[in-house]
Amino acid sequence: MANTENTNETEFPKKNPLSIQIDLAKFAPATDEEKAQQEVMSESTTFFKDGMRKLLKNPLAVGSIIVLILVIAAAVAGPMIVPYGYEEMISVNGRRDKTAKNLGPFEWSKNEQRAIDSGEKLFPHILGTDEQCRDYFVRILYGTRVSLFIGFFAAILVLVIGLIYGSISGYAGGKVDMVMMRIVDVIYSLPDMLMVILLSVVLKEVLTPVIEGTFLARLGSNMISLFIVFGLLYWVGMARLVRGQILSIKENEYILAARSIGAKPGRIIKKHILPNCLSVIIISTALQVPSAIFTESFLSFAGLGVQAPMPSLGSLANAARGGMMSYPHKLVFPAIVICLIVLAFNLLGDGLRDAFDPKLRR
Repeated sequence: MANTENTNETEFPKKNPLSIQIDLAKFAPATDEEKAQQEVMSESTTFFKDGMRKLLKNPLAVGSIIVLILVIAAAVAGPMIVPYGYEEMISVNGRRDKTAKNLGPFEWSKNEQRAIDSGEKLFPHILGTDEQCRDYFVRILYGTRVSLFIGFFAAILVLVIGLIYGSISGYAGGKVDMVMMRIVDVIYSLPDMLMVILLSVVLKEVLTPVIEGTFLARLGSNMISLFIVFGLLYWVGMARLVRGQILSIKENEYILAARSIGAKPGRIIKKHILPNCLSVIIISTALQVPSAIFTESFLSFAGLGVQAPMPSLGSLANAARGGMMSYPHKLVFPAIVICLIVLAFNLLGDGLRDAFDPKLRR
């Protein structure tokens, strides 16, 4: 009995009421359930990493990324593999093959068939040829490359102009904001397609003598006029979006703190405001790319887009319009590529919105 009392006194000595000594009797090892709860707790992450994780869990967004990667890879690497140029006419033994006109997919001309029978190896015409004996598969690859270039360049142009304009308008406020937004309202009131067509026609006539003999002549007046049209008309949506975000952010405490220590407006916008608008800007830019591609395809289909012999998806569809009844595949193939690109970018934009928009995050 005495030994038991001594053991208890050794394990948990009595605490003096006036002492600040810790009472060890109140502490016990964690149970297995409590340890499991600690393991369930997720590790800390950033806003971008969390958004990317949610984006990669969206099957439609992942599928659209895969489609876009395949399309871009084919447009970039395809012409390096196929031994034909986009304006090269089919030739056999160094002579132009006039029998290679309007061939169907994987068809050979008479001269090519004779060369194959004699043991010569030729690369197949995967999508046939056009009315000028040019390989149609290569022209679609080059057309995809041109349309993607126009889409990305136009999106960057819209992003830069809209970002600068909206940032100045939203941060300045007052009369400056009122005047700048009235300009935006005027541009918004203009009929888009009518102004695009009118500006394309006018700019084509003005630019043709200006760029003649320069490196810009290779792009053509139509493509340059397309970029000017995007820079004049299509930035207003981005400007309004950025302005609205800045108006809701600029009154936060950390912005007031930056002002109080003497930070310049440019630094406040660059370091504190725009990073908090980044998710909305990324989403809007991703959705601007298919809009630019669709506009280019429409103008090229109307004969106001990319100049021959340089192909684009819209110009290929326009060229195939005359023989639609006899050679429908020439219209179907570029139309399918346009639909794939536009649909993939729209699904990717929706996925980015679901993943990065704070209002939709769960």
